[in-house]
Amino acid sequence: MTLSLLKKSEGVYEKIITHHDFDGIVSASICGWVLKIKKVLFAGPLVITRNQITITEKDVVCDLPYPLQCGLWFDHHEGNLQELEYRRIDPRSIPGRFALRPSCSRVVYEYFSERAEVPSRFIEAVDEADRIDSFSYESIEDWRKETPGRMIDLSLKVRFQNPEEHAHYLRNLVKELKERPIQEVAHLDFIQTRFKRYREEESRMLKILQDASSFLEEDEKKEIVVVDLTPYQRRPYLIKNLAFLLYPQALSVLEVYNLMDPPGVKSNHLGFSMSLSIHGNRQGIGKNIGEIMRTLNIGDGHPGAASGQIRCRSKQEMLKKKKEILNQIFRLWSHQ
Repeated sequence: MTLSLLKKSEGVYEKIITHHDFDGIVSASICGWVLKIKKVLFAGPLVITRNQITITEKDVVCDLPYPLQCGLWFDHHEGNLQELEYRRIDPRSIPGRFALRPSCSRVVYEYFSERAEVPSRFIEAVDEADRIDSFSYESIEDWRKETPGRMIDLSLKVRFQNPEEHAHYLRNLVKELKERPIQEVAHLDFIQTRFKRYREEESRMLKILQDASSFLEEDEKKEIVVVDLTPYQRRPYLIKNLAFLLYPQALSVLEVYNLMDPPGVKSNHLGFSMSLSIHGNRQGIGKNIGEIMRTLNIGDGHPGAASGQIRCRSKQEMLKKKKEILNQIFRLWSHQ
C-alpha cells in the first residue's frame, strides 16, 4: 500500500475496533490519522472471540484477536498467532500485520511508516506503549517516573461511573493523540484530573494489597506474590503491579479474583491475572507467563503479562480449583 493507495483508502474503512488499554489507544490514534477514520469502538479480547460485536471488511482491528473478517488487522500477541496456526490461517494472508513486538502500537507504526509519511510526534507515544505494555522498565524508580505515557495510562486506572463515560474518555484520548504530541495530551485538564484522582487512590490500593498478599508454601524463594481477592464480596479496584513496591525482590505478581455476573453479582467463577516484575522481565530469567496460561488452557497473554479464567459450579469447587490452579501455575513457573 503506497502513499497514493493510502490516500485512496480514505473513506474505505468505517471504524477502528481496538483494545481498551493504552496500547490500543495509541494504535487507534495512528490508524485514525493515516486512514482518516473518526469512529472508534473499544473492546476486550473475549468480545472478539465470542463474536459479540459485528466486524466487517470495512473495519480496522488493533491489539485484539483476529475476528472472522476485517479490513485490516494489527496485533503482537503470541497466543493470537498460535490461534491462527490452530485455525490454519497464515497471518501473512491477512491484510495488515502481525509481528512479535513490545506493543501493537509498534506494529502499526512500522506498517504505516513503510507506506507513508507518519508524523514524528507518534514516535514518543509508541516508545511509551512499548514500555507500558511489556513492562520493560530499568528499575522501580524508572517505572514510577511521571512520563506522559504513564500519566495517561494511570488516568485509565481510576474507575469510571459507567461504560459510556469510559468510552467517551477513550475516544477523547484517541482524538487528541491523533493531532497533538503525547507531551501536550498528558497535560490536558481532563487527563490531569483523573491522574490526580489516581494518585489519591494509590494509598488505598497499597493497603488492600498488603492485606491480600501472601506466598505459596512451596514458593520458598518468594518469587510469586499471590494477591487473593476472593474473600471480598466485590473485587477491589487496584493495580496489582503496585505489589512490587511492597515486595521489590519478587519476580511476579498473581492476582486471583471472582468474576462478576450481571448485574454485578459475585459468581463462583475465577479470574487470574499475572505479571512479571521489572526483575522478572530481565533477560536470562526465562519466564513466559503467557505460555503458562496457554498450557493450562485457561487464557493467554504476553511473556510478561497474561490472564485466564475458569468456571466453577459451586463455592466448594471454586475453593478447590483455586488451590489447584495456583499450584499448577507455580509448578509450570518452576520448570521454565
